[in-house]
Amino acid sequence: MPAALGGRLSGVDALVRGLRPVFRLDAGLGLGHGLTTLMAALNVWTAGDTAQRARVARLLLDGGRLSVAYHELEHGNDLSDNSLRADPAPGGFTLHGEKRVINNTDRAAGAVVFARTTPRGPRPTGRDHSLLLLDDLERLDALPADTFRRLPRLRTSGLAGCRLGGFAFDGCPVPADALLGGAGEGTSVALRSFQVSRCVTAGAGTALLEAALFGVHRFAAGRVLYGRPVSALPHARSLLAGAFADLQIAGALARAAARALHLYPAAAGRYAATAKYLVPKLVEDALSDLAVLLGARSYLREGPYAFVGKHLRDIAGLSIGHAGGVSCQLTVLPELPGLRLTGPPAGPELFDDSPPPPLDPAALRLRGSREDPLLTVLAHALDAAPRHPGLEPVAAGLRAELDSVLRESAALPPAARGVAAGHRALELTERYAWLLAAAACVGTAARTGPSGGAVDPRWLHAVLERIGRRSGRLAEPRDPAPLDVLFTELQDRVAAGLSLDIDPEPVARRPV
Repeated sequence: MPAALGGRLSGVDALVRGLRPVFRLDAGLGLGHGLTTLMAALNVWTAGDTAQRARVARLLLDGGRLSVAYHELEHGNDLSDNSLRADPAPGGFTLHGEKRVINNTDRAAGAVVFARTTPRGPRPTGRDHSLLLLDDLERLDALPADTFRRLPRLRTSGLAGCRLGGFAFDGCPVPADALLGGAGEGTSVALRSFQVSRCVTAGAGTALLEAALFGVHRFAAGRVLYGRPVSALPHARSLLAGAFADLQIAGALARAAARALHLYPAAAGRYAATAKYLVPKLVEDALSDLAVLLGARSYLREGPYAFVGKHLRDIAGLSIGHAGGVSCQLTVLPELPGLRLTGPPAGPELFDDSPPPPLDPAALRLRGSREDPLLTVLAHALDAAPRHPGLEPVAAGLRAELDSVLRESAALPPAARGVAAGHRALELTERYAWLLAAAACVGTAARTGPSGGAVDPRWLHAVLERIGRRSGRLAEPRDPAPLDVLFTELQDRVAAGLSLDIDPEPVARRPV
């Protein structure tokens, strides 16, 4: 909640760091008790009037939770086709329809509901839907059962702690002051709010990999095979170091995207969608690699290492969240043909933990700027590659890939930039995402740490080679030395009691 309303929200990246310890233990806890309320409240902070903000602030300060009802099973991530109606009525609206697979429906004190407020036409206009703030669901429970009811809870294989249910409305009256923003502004408000929640979801989700990596490293260090610890075997070392590299890449990209909301809001929507697409993918692939080391233990539902399988099940649900991967790609795709790298590169404050300026939701754009300050960081670094020891070994491949993505994006026909895009167009968004990840790592390596020392250039070499391997677009690394550097850092952090995140912090661990 914003400080002006009595909360302590200063920076989105700081919020992510605060949520990670919760997600290390249970993503369902973090999503059900934290992120869901945030997703709902963001709409109020973005478009609510003074009275609405004050009411929600009181609700949250009193320990209440919110639910957010965007999606409908029949329409998936396609908000433009949602069917739940808010028909005009004396004194406000009447709601007709259902929302299912909604979190916190049975324990929330209020909800934000996405509803159609204009008749369905031959094609969406972008102003067909509105957001309604229902901040007293206990009052709705007192309504006749034929106008409103909560639908039964649904069970899921992942995120089992989340209480997914639904709302059913049949002529349910809603007062006029429930409208958030203007009529027909629901889609634009939701999409601006998504930019923040996508960053938080991606950044907090890296904690699942952090916890699993620590646990599997502990297992591999304690299990003896062929007369030595499993962690000493080349294949095991490679898997552990590779997962650590994935965690560093995911953390660097998630942090840059979160801080861009404050520092570069004109481009932040593109970065948020990219992070929400790529970071869960990195986490899930790395968790799958770690499961190989555990073998059959990764399937256990109890015991000291059962949490690895749990995190692997949970990340699949978390990656869908309120916007799945293809939805995020379709957010990025229309902006690729116009990208320019002629402006100044992002400054070092995008990659550190200095206090950012206050978040201004009104500055977030639905269509990003043509300038791309984060990708420009990579372009400028490639121009000076000989002065970057960690970058030089992979500079040629990165330069060729950067030029190729910009060239192919510029040639995309208009018909290939929307929902009818083919796999080649969507592949461009993935390649762009890997380039942004490389840019975030370059920016991280160039910054000066709190002690005044720069990041080890061997770290940059290792993560960039890992990006090349994961993306499949760059030359396959043959030298194991870069990953050996990361494995050594992994061991040093474990021994020092530090987290394995992009920003190492002291962390308490559960005993085996």
